[in-house]
Amino acid sequence: MIIDALDIVTAICLALGCFLGISGGVGIYRLPDFYTRMHATSVTDSACAFLILFGLMLQSGFSLVTVKLGFILLFMVLSSPTAAHALAKTAVQFGIEPLLGREDKR
Repeated sequence: MIIDALDIVTAICLALGCFLGISGGVGIYRLPDFYTRMHATSVTDSACAFLILFGLMLQSGFSLVTVKLGFILLFMVLSSPTAAHALAKTAVQFGIEPLLGREDKR
């Protein structure tokens, strides 16, 4: 079995994408307030989607599948930060305040 450089780069992209996805999930569980949780998930979501889709694009070669994956990547890059901004703006309007270093008084 011969493993070429394309397979190695693809495996690295997919592994890093999976790691970022898992770390975003851990961020939801471990971080203290809404804003830090949202930041962790939105950043890791964008990077995770980019790495996984890029790895899949490398494996598909130059075909219609690559074009479709490119459109999905473009949609994810545009929609994920926009959704995070909309959530943060709505949270500010509803009066949800960040912790800002103080203790959680629940």
